[in-house]
Amino acid sequence: MDSSSLRERQKERRRARIYSVAIELFKRGGFQTTTATDIAKASNVSRGTFFNYYPYKEAVLLDYGSEVMDRLRDQAESRLSQGIPPLAVLYEIWDALAEENARERDLFPPLAYEVMNPNPERARTAYQALPLSKVIELILRPLHQSGQMRTDLSLQRISNLIADTYLMVALRWSAYGTDRPLQEEMRLALNLLLEGAVRRDLVRP
Repeated sequence: MDSSSLRERQKERRRARIYSVAIELFKRGGFQTTTATDIAKASNVSRGTFFNYYPYKEAVLLDYGSEVMDRLRDQAESRLSQGIPPLAVLYEIWDALAEENARERDLFPPLAYEVMNPNPERARTAYQALPLSKVIELILRPLHQSGQMRTDLSLQRISNLIADTYLMVALRWSAYGTDRPLQEEMRLALNLLLEGAVRRDLVRP
């Protein structure tokens, strides 16, 4: 193994250690109260080294969110390949994501806020790290290709709207809470999106 490959592997291991330590600290002490200095100290690196890997504290959460999205995509591809109907797969993925968010309730709000960060570059980085709309698009593509979906909106637009709805409902639930579990709240929202809120004969053209 040459020296450059060795350095790359060392960097990957260091980043993985910083990431796992940071997530553990966030879960134990809360995201807001955990500082970059806390993470660096617990990871046995300098504060400067931490920022070499993560330019801001929220960037750690983007790695977490990206891992969740990868798991959901793998689950969706597996279920579709087994012949499970796309809408059934969508509900499964929706439930799995709601379960993850409910379990890690303290991590979700700062992660969601990154998608809406006023800094365009940070918001774009967060959006790319959390491609929920791409997972939804993957699931719905068979319905779109078979002509079972409306044609006045593109598949990408529909998928983006569904993903945006998830983000806002889950963020509100995480911040304020409701009498319903998040999974139930999210199913209500998805039902509304898929079925519509008003009888079609009452909707003006």
